[in-house]
Amino acid sequence: MSAAPPSILIDAALRGVLVALLLLLALVLGRDRPRLPAARAGVVMAIGLVVQVVGSAPMVEALVPWFWQVPLVAVSVGNAVLFWVFVQALFEDDFVLRRMHVAAWAMVAVLVAFNCAVAAGSASVLAPITLVLQRAVPLVFAVLAALAAASHWREDLVERRRRLRVFIVVTGIGYSVAMVAVRLASPQGRLSGMSATADVAMLLLIVAAVAWRMVRLAGSELFPLAQVPAMLAAAPAVRAAVIAPLTPAAEPGAVTVPDAAEDRLAESLQHLMAVDRAYRSEDLSIASLAVRLAVPEYRLRRLINRRLGHRNFNAFVNGFRLAEAMAALADPGKRDLPVLTIALTAGFQSIGPFNRAFKLATGLTPTEFRKQKLADS
Repeated sequence: MSAAPPSILIDAALRGVLVALLLLLALVLGRDRPRLPAARAGVVMAIGLVVQVVGSAPMVEALVPWFWQVPLVAVSVGNAVLFWVFVQALFEDDFVLRRMHVAAWAMVAVLVAFNCAVAAGSASVLAPITLVLQRAVPLVFAVLAALAAASHWREDLVERRRRLRVFIVVTGIGYSVAMVAVRLASPQGRLSGMSATADVAMLLLIVAAVAWRMVRLAGSELFPLAQVPAMLAAAPAVRAAVIAPLTPAAEPGAVTVPDAAEDRLAESLQHLMAVDRAYRSEDLSIASLAVRLAVPEYRLRRLINRRLGHRNFNAFVNGFRLAEAMAALADPGKRDLPVLTIALTAGFQSIGPFNRAFKLATGLTPTEFRKQKLADS
């Protein structure tokens, strides 16, 4: 039996390391945060990438009958959809898996299955169109994932997670564009030889870097410990609790040193939000608030995140808006005031976002909340 060429051994070794890393990442995510959408999406994506790495091996493509390769190819292309879902789940603290996410993956899987079983090699007029659509899938969903990562980047208060967003945007689009270009240059749209090895090497570097960054992030930085809006249901006077200066969580054995400058900033922020009601401004942003407080933006981010415990600026501001709206809805003297007026006065730009935020915070619609409170008064 002749020895395998070095290139095949290198390719197999890279794939073995990548599969082991992906399985380890899936194990860690599934063990530490099994109920969080981001962790679940990460586990599914990691398993999908394992299928892709194994199924795209030159030896598998050469020896496995084509009809057994159809599900492998479908999963591989569908990973672009899973990456998009994972990015959304990772960076949106209130992410909820929707039917459109499942439908998008199913549509891609059906498209790939059709191309593999029917369109490939046929003279159908649909074949060129469906094949182009399949090749466009990775790039389209890479762009969607990048947009999801870039969305609300400025409102993200977790600094390390903000840097992870940038890394995913750059590497995600870069990898997808590179692979689409290589596949378009191939007559059959497949990777082979050095291109297949380069693909797995590039994927290994990206996964290793993302895994390393995720490991370095503390659990509370990467994943929310609890939904912040949930505490809004406790009492209409929650506005004071949202901004009350808190003692930052310290590591075991660490000594917390009082910071007079941070205390003054916290007091100024409390006055600006609770007394001056800056949250009523529709265009309020972390940048504009920092200007009004005459402090660098990074200091304000750090205060709201580490001291007040908020991960997202919009959620922080909406806490005040919801508290004012809840107080107004529970006030018998304002029973005839329209819900829309209350929402706009509190700073919401339209009724839709207000209703969604209110339902998430209280479990009730604004109308239901008002009826319940006025009935008790």
